[in-house]
Amino acid sequence: MDVRQKGTQGIGLTMLMVGVLAGCGNAAPKPEPVRPVLVVQAGAAAASPTLTAYPGEVRAREETALAFRVGGKVLRRRVDVGDRVREGDVLAELDPVDLRLQADALRAQSASAEAQLVRARADHARLAALAKDQLVSRSALDQQTAALRAAEAQVRAARAQAAAAGNQSAYAALRAPRDGAIAGRQIEAGQVVAAGQPAFTLAADGGREIAFAVPESKIREISAGRQVVVELWSAPGRRLTGRIREIAPMADPSARTYAARAALDGDAAAEVGLGQSARVYIVDLAQSPIEVPLTAVQAADRAAPAVWVADPKTQRVRRVPVRIGAFGAETVPVLSGLKAGDWVVVAGGHLLQDGQSVRPVDRDNRPVKAN
Repeated sequence: MDVRQKGTQGIGLTMLMVGVLAGCGNAAPKPEPVRPVLVVQAGAAAASPTLTAYPGEVRAREETALAFRVGGKVLRRRVDVGDRVREGDVLAELDPVDLRLQADALRAQSASAEAQLVRARADHARLAALAKDQLVSRSALDQQTAALRAAEAQVRAARAQAAAAGNQSAYAALRAPRDGAIAGRQIEAGQVVAAGQPAFTLAADGGREIAFAVPESKIREISAGRQVVVELWSAPGRRLTGRIREIAPMADPSARTYAARAALDGDAAAEVGLGQSARVYIVDLAQSPIEVPLTAVQAADRAAPAVWVADPKTQRVRRVPVRIGAFGAETVPVLSGLKAGDWVVVAGGHLLQDGQSVRPVDRDNRPVKAN
């Protein structure tokens, strides 16, 4: 075979390879695989033994003491501690007999006053006609006019008393002012209660707070608005963020501590139950950096350390360069680059690419939802 034949064959083989590659280029692209990744939420280093923990209890933001507006004997009690109630639900009822009799008596007094008013008007009209003909003195007419005005005032007073008595009959039923749960009960059926005597404590739905006590020696170091991290006794290691909402201006006279309330952030309130025990850690952002597990840090040769942050909303990951501190036994502090609450990938980070679709799950293999 001469050189020209070999050259022709080479050109044909090259054209064949170009055609094959062109055909492959027209094939439909494969869908991007969605990789499941294990994530944890970055949090402040609240569990460090160098920080002081304050014991607390989960309480409702609004706790209302409910009481009857009238006194009487409790006829029946419809709810108990722990029951869920809706706005307008009847919680307890008083015996309405006495209230009904009182309302009937005042309505009768109102009717009597109205009858007296009719008579006073008739007498006034008769004297006015006589006074016109100068058959009675002017003073007699004035006296009858005053009696008419008094009768009118008595009718207005009797009507108001009858209306108030009607309202008191309605007050025999104690109703929930809003949705919530019964946190306390102070009455029982058959008990005689006075108006305003506490009957139930209603923990209203909505915000949840941690009630804790600040010792006198620490009161100058803590102020309202300070960030805190809360750890429930029933869920050690799980950290919820919040801020101090209020601190009592006076110390308890016996314990010498100041009552404080820390409000939980966002959806954290839905994760706690009333009465749960908790620890409250005061966060100092300058001294308490964010911590992540050691497996979350990607530190390649001659490259700045980075972590993969998953966005539960977009279901994608992004590579975030960070500045880290000294490695601990299981965690490493992140001095910059992250913020508390970021979902950090702790397994499989070396297989990820920036912007890749992922399915973030927690340690219980549950999908992580966007806040």
